Order: sequence, then structure tokens, then C-alpha cells
Amino acid sequence: MRKIFEHEIQTLKDDILSLGSMVEQAILGSVDALKKRDIPRSQEIYDEDELINAKRFGIESSVMIAIATQQPMAHDLRLLASILDVAGELERMGDYAKGIAKINVIMGEQKLLKPLVDLPLMAEKTVDMLHRALTAFIEEDVDAAESIPAEDDVIDALYTQIYRVLITYVIDDPTAIERSNWLLWVAHNLERVGDRVTNICERTIFIATGEMEEVDSSVVINKNSL
Repeated sequence: MRKIFEHEIQTLKDDILSLGSMVEQAILGSVDALKKRDIPRSQEIYDEDELINAKRFGIESSVMIAIATQQPMAHDLRLLASILDVAGELERMGDYAKGIAKINVIMGEQKLLKPLVDLPLMAEKTVDMLHRALTAFIEEDVDAAESIPAEDDVIDALYTQIYRVLITYVIDDPTAIERSNWLLWVAHNLERVGDRVTNICERTIFIATGEMEEVDSSVVINKNSL
């Protein structure tokens, strides 16, 4: 029975990594499509969110079956509960990518307010953090889980930089407010991905230690270097 349970756990871990890969591709793809104003690609990403949702629900179903049939205790129960939670976090990240894709579609033939520089950097950083957070989750690497959230300050600094730049465009041309808001909303979605990466790291610590604790992501950085 234990070998069967261990196989079920490994399958669930593989499913989490697969779901994570789907979300990573959706985030990077949605921002790239926006940068290139590739509306058909954005529509594809928007529609493919259903696959992310289905994957999440499949994981949830498998977790509930494992809990009901294996009656796990202690570490195993914490792991299954955390897999359930992380699947939900990833599904929400997929929603953020879907939202970015929707913005590109809504914009239609309108030109971008400015060439995208910081937004692609923001997307790459959030996806890098997410990828490493999921690796730490699977490997139950507490040290990595404790260190990754500190990098969220870089994401926040990029968001602030984007906000300030967009404000200058609106000040110079009040008619640019709608196009400015679209890009700001994209930045907001990416910033929220960073926050949910921290939640995954907290779950990793919970699996290993049995204690839920909020990871402090505040660090001192030189924002002038961004």
C-alpha cells in the first residue's frame, strides 16, 4: 500500500510541475504577444486558460481521492493539503496571464503607449521566481523557500518604475490615460504573480516544519539600479 501511495504522490508532484509549466508559458506568452501586438496569439492564450483550469481540477480530484483512500497523517497530509493549495495558486496565476491576453485583444488596432521594456523584464523575473519556487516545493527545500520571497521586492520596484513612467505620459497627454491604464493593469497582474510565489514558498516551509509562517519578503535594494 505504501508503494502505491508513494506513486500517487509522485504523480501529483509531476502534475504540479506540468501545471506550473503551463502557467509559466502563459505568462511569458501573454506579455510577448502584447509586446508584438499579436492579437491571434493572445486569443489563443485566453482560450487555453480552460486547460489550466481543467488541470487544476484534476489535481484537486486526485488529492481528495488520495486523502480518502490512504488516510495520510503528519507529513503526508501536509503535503497533500499543500499540493491542493499550490494548484489553486497556479490556477490564479493562469488567470492573470489570461487577463493580460484579454487586454491585448481589447486594445484592438490601437498602438501601444510606449515600447515595452520593463514589463517583459517583470514577466521574466516572476516566471524565474515561480519556476524556482516550484522546484523548492517539490524538493521540500526550505532554504530556497525562505530566500526566494526576498526577490519580490525587485518585482515591486519594477511595478513602481512602470507606474511612474506611465504617469509622465498621462501628464504630457491626458488622452493617453486609457492606454496607460491597460499597461498598468498588466504590471499589476505580474505583481500579483510575485505575491503568489511567496505563498508557494510558505507552503514548502509548512510541509517540512509543520508550521505555517509568513515569509518576510522585505529587503533593502538600490532601486536606482533597476
